Amino acid sequence: MELTVWLMLTIPIGVFFTCFGIYAWKRKKPMWFWSGKEVKEEKIADIPAYNRANGIMWLSFSAVFWLGAVLGILNLEAAGIVVAVGTIAGIPLLFLVYRKIYSKYKRK
Repeated sequence: MELTVWLMLTIPIGVFFTCFGIYAWKRKKPMWFWSGKEVKEEKIADIPAYNRANGIMWLSFSAVFWLGAVLGILNLEAAGIVVAVGTIAGIPLLFLVYRKIYSKYKRK
């Protein structure tokens, strides 16, 4: 894979997850995790802290793609491994981290 194609893949994905993280962080209503599943305001005790934790989670996930883009300039194979491992491990990790966030800020 050429470097240009690699950067055209990793940078937009990194931008997407970075923007998603910033959006989650600044959102006034509780951020959702699953598509179409809304989190009710009355279920969350501290909405700003809950959203901040969600934003940090998504920003951390975006780091995989930013690292892959930078690493791709130096070593394309290593970048591919980082992104592959980061996404394969990162997706289930996102679910686990979100469950922890939700249980921490869930109104008792």
